[in-house]
Amino acid sequence: MCFSETDHYAYHQSFWEFYYRRAIQEKPIDQFQEEIDMETVNILHMNTGDGESSYASNSLLQRCLELYGKICLQERVIKKTLPILKHAIKDIANHDGVLGQCFKVADLGCSSSKNTLLVISNIIDIVIEVSKANNTKVPQLQVCLNDLIGNDFNYLFKLLPDFYAMLKKEKGDIFGNCFVSAIPGSFYDRLFPDKSLHLVHSSYSLHWLSQVPEGLENNQLNIYIAKTSPPNVFQSYEKQFHTDFAKFLQMRSEEVVCGGCMVLIIVGRRNANPSNDDSCHIWELLAQSLVDMVQEGLVRESDVKSFNVPIYYPCEGEVWNAIQYEGSFSLDNLNVFELNWDPNDAYNAYTNDITEPNQTHGENIAKVVRAFSEPLLIYHFGSSIIDELFKRYGNHVTRNMAKKKTRYFNLVISLTKK
Repeated sequence: MCFSETDHYAYHQSFWEFYYRRAIQEKPIDQFQEEIDMETVNILHMNTGDGESSYASNSLLQRCLELYGKICLQERVIKKTLPILKHAIKDIANHDGVLGQCFKVADLGCSSSKNTLLVISNIIDIVIEVSKANNTKVPQLQVCLNDLIGNDFNYLFKLLPDFYAMLKKEKGDIFGNCFVSAIPGSFYDRLFPDKSLHLVHSSYSLHWLSQVPEGLENNQLNIYIAKTSPPNVFQSYEKQFHTDFAKFLQMRSEEVVCGGCMVLIIVGRRNANPSNDDSCHIWELLAQSLVDMVQEGLVRESDVKSFNVPIYYPCEGEVWNAIQYEGSFSLDNLNVFELNWDPNDAYNAYTNDITEPNQTHGENIAKVVRAFSEPLLIYHFGSSIIDELFKRYGNHVTRNMAKKKTRYFNLVISLTKK
C-alpha cells in the first residue's frame, strides 16, 4: 500500500490530538503506574556478555554517536550530537546554578556496552569546561544507568573500576567524585523521585515500544510495518508509539527539575510514509529470511504470522506533535542525520554510490541486528534457528546493498523542562 506524505501529516495531527487526550488529559497521573507488558519487559534486552554476538561487541553504530573517531563518519556524527549536549548543559548551569554542587544525570536505555561510560565521559568533559567558563567549582556527578530488568548490568559494573581509575588519571583533582548506580525498570514508568534530575540522556532506545501493538493479526508474514501491510497495522504501531512517548514525557516531567534538559537520540524515518526503505526494509529482509525457512520446513508459518517486533521509527512531525501536545517540555533542537546500515562502512557514507556486493557488509549488519533482536527471536522461535536465520539474513542484506545503500535516519532531540 502507498501513503501520501500530505495525507499522513494531516492524519498525524488529528490522530495525536485524540490519543493525547485519551492517554494524558483524561487520566490521572497515578493511572500511568499500570503494568507495562511484563512479557516485553522480561525478554526485551540486548545480547548479554562480551561474546561475538553480544551487544557489547556489536554496538559500533551507537558508539558513532558518542565517540571521537579517526574516520570522517564518526567525526561528522560527533559534530551533530556533542554541540547539542554541550548547549543543554550550559543552559542548565545558567538556569539552575547547580554546577558546584551535585550534577544528577540519568542515561535511559543504557544497554550493556562501554558506550554508556563514553557518554558519561563526554558529559564530564563538558561540565568541566562549563565550570571553568563560569569560574565555579566543578561539581560531583551522580549518574543513574537505566534499562529493563534483563539488561546485563553486571557487565557494566565490571567496567567501573577501570573507568574510575581513568577519570582520576585524566582529570586529577580538577574533577570531583563520580558516582554511578543502576536503576532497573521501564522508562515508560516512574524511575526517580520528583525533581531529582538535571539531565536525561537516551540513545537508540525510545523507538522500542512498551509492548507489541494490538490488532496485528492481519499483518500476515510481515514482522513490522511493510509495503504489503494493511492500513490498520500502521495505525496500531503509531497509536502505541504515541501512547508510549506521551507516558515517557509525562514521567520525566515529574522527575526533571525546572530548567533541566533531555537529549534524546532516536532511530526514525525521513518522511510520513511508514513503509519507506529507511524505516522498514531492515525488518522486511529479516522477515524474508524467516519466510525462506518456512518454505524449507525449518520454521512454522504460524510462528511467523504471530511474530511482530515492538519497535517504531517516528518521523519528525510525529515527535514534534507529541512534544507540543504533552506540553511539559520546550523543544530546543530537532536535528537529523543519516548513518549507513553497516557502521564500519565509512566509504561514501553520504552518497548513493552503489558498489559490488560486499559479503562483509552483510555480515556486519547481521551481527548488529542480531545483537538487539536475538532475545526476542529466541523467545518466540527458539534458539535452534538463530545461526541459520542470520546467515540467510546477511546474504539478503548483501544483495540489497548491491542495489541501494540504505541508511538509518536518526533524530537528535533537545528538550528543556518548563
